[in-house]
Amino acid sequence: MHMKPGILRKRVRKLCKEEILPLVILALVLFSIRSSLADWNDVPTGSMKPTILEGDRVYVNKLAYDLKVPFTTWHLAQWDNPKRGEIVVFYSPRDGKRLVKRVIGLPGDTIELRHDTLLLNGKPMEYGPIPEQVLRDVSSADKALQLYAEEHLPGQTHAVAAIPSVAALRDFGPVQVEPDHYFMMGDNRDNSFDSRYYGAVPRKAILGRATAVVLSVDKEHYWIPRWKRSFSRLD
Repeated sequence: MHMKPGILRKRVRKLCKEEILPLVILALVLFSIRSSLADWNDVPTGSMKPTILEGDRVYVNKLAYDLKVPFTTWHLAQWDNPKRGEIVVFYSPRDGKRLVKRVIGLPGDTIELRHDTLLLNGKPMEYGPIPEQVLRDVSSADKALQLYAEEHLPGQTHAVAAIPSVAALRDFGPVQVEPDHYFMMGDNRDNSFDSRYYGAVPRKAILGRATAVVLSVDKEHYWIPRWKRSFSRLD
């Protein structure tokens, strides 16, 4: 049995109008929300250990600082700027990849690193012992290789790590952060590709603030969920 071309065209148009078009509209709305309002970001590397581990999926608040045109970095409105110590998601100035790092330097700040000690505007930061709870999900192998401490930034205390056994950029600067730029560093100081290598990040390249771990899986143990990390706040 052959269907007449006219009837076939009508059925195709009806299918497109009633079934496909609503799905396309829904997809555009959902992707627009992810692009402009909220998103999540998978973290494949250990550059933010012990704060963020491989296998963490972090929630990104894209309305933390501004509102952008969907699928672009064009700003429609801006009501805030990143603060020192906040974890942000941005496009790398080197290759455009999305990265997750911590804001260390604000516009006008002078940043220096001496033997893994951070100097901010000429003043060395203080370091202290890290609570064991922070290292709860860090593997035994990493605990054996890495050193951990709490770094006291002005107004923000957070965990940092160092790996004495590897070659790393432990001395850097001093450099002054340009206007409308932000100096980013990973909490895992000896294993982070950050502003020490590609320079400060333009404000327009910052997508939003990472505020929580939405879901976490242990990639080294058959992707078993780490439930205690899920829905935990990032500091």
